[in-house]
Amino acid sequence: MLTDNFNRVHDYLRISLTDKCNLRCTYCNPNDLEKGFFANKPRMTADEIDRIVSVFAGAGIKKIRLTGGEPLIRKDAKEIIQRLSKYPVELAITTNGVFIDEFIETFKEAGLRTVNVSLDSLQKEKYFSITQRDVFERVMKNIHLLLANDFHVKVNVVMIRGVNDNEILDFLNWTKELPVHVRFIEFMPFIGNKWNSEKVVTHQQILDIIASKYNFIKLLNEKNDTQKKYFVPDHKGSFAVISTMSDPFCSGCNRMRLTADGKMYNCLFAKTETDLLTSLRQEKNIKPLIEECVKGKFLMLGGNNEEENWGNQTCESHERSMISIGG
Repeated sequence: MLTDNFNRVHDYLRISLTDKCNLRCTYCNPNDLEKGFFANKPRMTADEIDRIVSVFAGAGIKKIRLTGGEPLIRKDAKEIIQRLSKYPVELAITTNGVFIDEFIETFKEAGLRTVNVSLDSLQKEKYFSITQRDVFERVMKNIHLLLANDFHVKVNVVMIRGVNDNEILDFLNWTKELPVHVRFIEFMPFIGNKWNSEKVVTHQQILDIIASKYNFIKLLNEKNDTQKKYFVPDHKGSFAVISTMSDPFCSGCNRMRLTADGKMYNCLFAKTETDLLTSLRQEKNIKPLIEECVKGKFLMLGGNNEEENWGNQTCESHERSMISIGG
């Protein structure tokens, strides 16, 4: 088991397959990096991802989530998914949904049944203004395709005041007839994404808006949940809030992150990273590096909570934007 100094067991690995994306959401990819953050840096090959995962699997991980950028734009994404399906872990993916129709058979063959789709608006015009791409109808069609094939579908909605906070009830209406699980995510600070506290729509503010129309019931959270879960009686779907800014969930964190260039992060907000890929290419044992990285994890928010105005401080100290870390 991989355990930190606060006795938290880490058994969930998030792997960024690429820092590239076909969308241009400014809160994630503020510099419009078409070639990617790692354009002149080595990226992990499919074989190297497999070899690194074998070490994590031997250390007791139970879940792998593939992220990006947009993971499905990587040319060997199908091969990677197939390779990772051999491990005794739950395999999941986070995607913008554009290419799901091209990969759904691969998902089925790999036993990948949980798909998180990023969708920040239910309005076609607003979706375009956020993403700068005219693919709204394709994404919606692919969400319905997943549901028709009995996938567990979570919809990630980054809430930004003045952008999409007036759609909270629309998303709740959506869950009435469709078994989608909407997750409202508080806007988080990363370099270049113009974050400030006034743009954050908090967990409580989201609940207050929902309560203006709906009665809802809180669901029990599992030990390592990052989301606070709720449902409205008679709705086929549910909703949740990921309250990173207003009510962090660090006490039960079991997550580790691996970037597309083979750097390990023990926290999304960590200021340091551990280079696994270089050591792997030198045929060194990377397990001690993984263990050391986990042991070095702060109690909360990568240690940024010890600073005044930690959100803005994190923006300045982070060398990478969200797209180059992996969500």
